[in-house]
Amino acid sequence: MSTTEKPATTSTEQTQTEVPAAATSGDEGAKAGPTEVAWDALQHLHAHDPWVNVQLAKARLARYMHPTMCSRGRPVPGTQLEVWYKCDHLRQTGSYKERGALNALLQLTPEEAQRGVIAASAGNHAQALARWGKAVGVPVTVVMPHVAPITKVENCKFLGAEVVLAGRNFGEAKADAEKRCRERGMVYINGYDHPAVIAGAGTCGLEILDQLPDVDAIIVPVGGGGLIAGIALAVKRLNPRVKVIGVESERCPSMCNALRAGKPVFTNVGAGGTIADGLSVSVVGANAFKLVREFVDEVITTTEASISLAILHLLETEKLLVEGAGCAGLAAIMSGRFDHSLRGKKVCTILCGGNIDMTVLGRVIEKGLYSSGRMLQFDCAISDRVGGLAHFMNCLALTGASVKNIMQEHPFISDMGVVAVHLTVETMNAAHARQVVKQMDEQGFKLKLADDKKYSDVNLSRL
Repeated sequence: MSTTEKPATTSTEQTQTEVPAAATSGDEGAKAGPTEVAWDALQHLHAHDPWVNVQLAKARLARYMHPTMCSRGRPVPGTQLEVWYKCDHLRQTGSYKERGALNALLQLTPEEAQRGVIAASAGNHAQALARWGKAVGVPVTVVMPHVAPITKVENCKFLGAEVVLAGRNFGEAKADAEKRCRERGMVYINGYDHPAVIAGAGTCGLEILDQLPDVDAIIVPVGGGGLIAGIALAVKRLNPRVKVIGVESERCPSMCNALRAGKPVFTNVGAGGTIADGLSVSVVGANAFKLVREFVDEVITTTEASISLAILHLLETEKLLVEGAGCAGLAAIMSGRFDHSLRGKKVCTILCGGNIDMTVLGRVIEKGLYSSGRMLQFDCAISDRVGGLAHFMNCLALTGASVKNIMQEHPFISDMGVVAVHLTVETMNAAHARQVVKQMDEQGFKLKLADDKKYSDVNLSRL
């Protein structure tokens, strides 16, 4: 999967082509010595056993970065799982991508390093390449789609990379990057399917086994497939009983579609995109797919609402700021997908990224509050006569709901004595929200709730 690191040679030896001693002795029939036999055996393992590349990656990366912590989480509401978090979002650039990026950069030839590398990325792989390219002296160019989060774009520039914005989505950005790669003779480093990137990602799995030897399952966010492919490859060899489960956004189920089709296939990103922008990959990697099909136990999807809830839970309960893609595993846990199969088990989920746009964070938190029933938005018809609004507000106060916003308007209805009010109220939880609706109904007020179905007939991709 990657270029094997050869034993150190002297400066004289480096000017010559490395060949076995028997081939230079003048005796074609001479047998290779023990060193040459061992080297040939290592090359054979390297070529035929990709697991060896994960171990080599671990040795390379140990010189530059420390393992990330694995932290036990507080109880997740409504579940009976013992949840642990692998905090790869705490890397300097905010994601696990540093593992694969550095592993790939360290294996470039001097000529390749001089020409530089290029990659397409929604942000995290780009930042990782920029960070470590600068550290090891390799020029980096990153091509990002126009929809890439502002935070990630600016960070790449700050880290010294040449940033090119091209395309409406990742697929178009990748096509542009590949074209520039051919024109400029650079090395293209695929952020999820390059063999060295997959091997680097696999070091995360080795760390989990070191930190949690008795882990029962590892739940991994899935975009292009590189992270879960590397982790599954690393973990299943050492402990086959550990379940490796992938989770992707229902807005872009590219791995699920690939597994059903038996090969990587194009998947349209759902209308409006996804909160988990880092998982928005239309076609999974071919190398990653082969490993996923062989080693991964299951791949499922989760909803946008669940991802919002997971971001809110980590921020509010664990005091961790994690982006949508990094929360996919927890989102599936909180939605109850593993309540039966993993009940009472020790589960580790990867928090693989923490680069969320601050402009997006407020909207995500708000969506999480609505999804959890802690915020309620509705319209209601009330009397336009004197005291009508006061009566409505008194009834609402008895429910325990706290009014955050209220607006009044006259609707186009036949009864001139009716006025509509539009309210946003704060509630304690989903059960309390339902009680508010019930109590108001008993007082004669029909609350018309705002929900995800309000614009279900609109094709958002055309807006």
